[in-house]
Amino acid sequence: MKTIKTLTIAAAASLSLMSAASFAQSISVESSTLDGAEAKVAAVAQQQGAQYKITEANTNNRVHMTAELYK
Repeated sequence: MKTIKTLTIAAAASLSLMSAASFAQSISVESSTLDGAEAKVAAVAQQQGAQYKITEANTNNRVHMTAELYK
């Protein structure tokens, strides 16, 4: 019985991780300013009904920003 309970918990944990991962999406945008890049990320997130977390921003001559969208 203890083995079945452990397997059930492991299966439930695996499914919850899979469902969370299926909603995550990484996007990259480019703009001339940080504000412009974040606005592009926000627009994509809004279009997909998601929230976002900026994971990287690089400013050389242009801004390259990467973000993770999640629901």
